[in-house]
Amino acid sequence: MEHFRIVIIGGGPIGIACGLEAKKKGLSYVIIEKGPIVNSLFNYPINMQFFSSSEKLEIDNIPFISKEAKPKRNEALEYYRRIVTSNELNIHLFERVQSVEKSDEVFRVVSNKATYTSDNVIVATGFYDLPNLLNIPGEHLPKVSHYYNDPHFYASQKLAVIGASNSAIDAALECWRKGSEVTLIIRGYEVGQRVKYWVRPDIINRIEEGSIKAYYNATVKEIRKTEIVIDTPDGEVILENDFVLALTGYMPNFEFLQNLGIALSDDEKRLPQYNPETMETNIPGLYLAGVICGGMETHKWFIENSRIHAPMIIDAIKNKAAITAKS
Repeated sequence: MEHFRIVIIGGGPIGIACGLEAKKKGLSYVIIEKGPIVNSLFNYPINMQFFSSSEKLEIDNIPFISKEAKPKRNEALEYYRRIVTSNELNIHLFERVQSVEKSDEVFRVVSNKATYTSDNVIVATGFYDLPNLLNIPGEHLPKVSHYYNDPHFYASQKLAVIGASNSAIDAALECWRKGSEVTLIIRGYEVGQRVKYWVRPDIINRIEEGSIKAYYNATVKEIRKTEIVIDTPDGEVILENDFVLALTGYMPNFEFLQNLGIALSDDEKRLPQYNPETMETNIPGLYLAGVICGGMETHKWFIENSRIHAPMIIDAIKNKAAITAKS
C-alpha cells in the first residue's frame, strides 16, 4: 500500500496544477483520474471553442499557444497532455476512486485498482459527470442524450435541443449547419445572457430568419419514440422528432462529497464548506480545488479563476506541516 503526502482526485486542469505545485514543493503525490487526461475536456464537443483566451487557461505559467485568441478543445487537450507528459507527473488514469476514509489523521483512499494512504486529499473532480435531469417520461430513450459531441451524427435528422446556454446554442448552430432540422426549447424568455458574445447574435439571427425554430417559456412534457411533447404559452405542441439533446447543465457529485464528510449548505446552491484562504474543508487535511467549489453555482468557478487554488492548497499543507514540526 503506497503512502503519499497528497492524493489528488481528478486529473483535469486544476488537478494537474495541484500535481505540478506539489512536485515543485517536493511533496509526494499521486493524481487519480477516472478517465483519460483532462477527462471532462475530452468529453466536450469536438469543435468546442473556449470562452476564455489561451493565456487565462495556462497553469504554472506554462505558455499556451493557440491559433486563435480563444483556443479550441483539441488545442487544450494537446496543451494539458504535454504538461503531464513533459513534467512526468505521477498520474493514474482510468482509475476511479470509490471511497475515502480518515482514521488517526491518515486518509485511506480506495480505488477500483488500488488502495493508498495519504496525509492530505485534494478533490478536484469538477461537475461534468452528472447531468441535470428533466425527470420526464421518455428521458431515458436511446435517442436522448445529455452530452453532445459531433454534429455530423445529426445530419438530415429532426433534432430538438433543450437549453439556452453555451452548450445548447453551440449544438443547435453546428447541427443546423450540418443539415439538421433544429428546434430549440428554451425555458426562459430569451437566449441565455451568458452565451458567448460572438455566438449569441448568430443564434438570434438564425431564429429570427426562421432557420432554427425556437420555443420560449417552454418545457418538455414528454419524449416519445418519434415525437416530442412541449408545453408552451400557447398550449401543448407535438413535434416529429428523431433525436433530443437535453443540454440543461450538470452538477457535482454531491453524494461523493457527503460520503467524504464535507458539509454542504442547506439551500439550493449546496455550497461545500471550505476555508477560502486555504481551500481546506470542514475535514482537516481534505481540500477542494476548481469548479467543484461552487456547488450548484456552476458559473462561479472556471479554469481561469480557480488556477490559484493549487498554490493556495500546497502552501497551506506546507505551512501546516511546518507548524506541526515546531510544536
